[in-house]
Amino acid sequence: MSVSIPDGLVILTFDDGVKSQKTFAAPILRECGFNATFYITEGLNFLTDKTRYLTWEEVRELRECGFEIGNHTRQHKSVADQSPEELLSDIHHIDHQCNHSGIPLPTTFCYPGYIHTPEAVAALKKRGFTFARRGTAPEYPYHREGGRGPAYHPNQHDPLLVPTTGASGPRWNFDDFAWSLDQAQQGRAAVLTFHGIPDLDHPWVHTEPAFFERCMQHLADNGHRVIALCELTNYITQES
Repeated sequence: MSVSIPDGLVILTFDDGVKSQKTFAAPILRECGFNATFYITEGLNFLTDKTRYLTWEEVRELRECGFEIGNHTRQHKSVADQSPEELLSDIHHIDHQCNHSGIPLPTTFCYPGYIHTPEAVAALKKRGFTFARRGTAPEYPYHREGGRGPAYHPNQHDPLLVPTTGASGPRWNFDDFAWSLDQAQQGRAAVLTFHGIPDLDHPWVHTEPAFFERCMQHLADNGHRVIALCELTNYITQES
């Protein structure tokens, strides 16, 4: 494996298909010239509350703006509570919805609730995902309201177990954000996870809009390269 991850590389991800990701976050990302991955599920209140969650048309519009659309399962159930067959069925449903909406087949996945299992990893490998993002554990304690985690290094982490370096939430502050960026060196990338900005349904993963703007401005001012998870393939090559 040949790795050429530059210092300061940031992978930006958003979970759950919250409306504010398109109405508030996406315009800021476009202005900064950043890419990102938006992980879509039809669980939570995605199918019943279109004031707080995206429509599939809006998901397609995000893709048309150049952002990656990733698979976050149909039901947003913990993979620990599903058989491999149930998980794959949920995955295939989102694949079908993407196809129906004119969105390319997702190449990356996000574990609902940050939970992963060996059986789930095997199912994702069978499906053919390139990368999958998990949470901060087991290296760092899982904190429901946000926290720190390890930076991703391709020689240390399974591509289907990409860790979250910074999980935004009420207990995750600018010092935590800056700490996450400091980990992006020596062949490692910082993986940042956001939910709604704001997230009205789930206050434990809420991000204040002003805080998000401050974080994105800091990335822009300091010359960070900000990419979607799928773009990691540009920095990692398999040697023959």
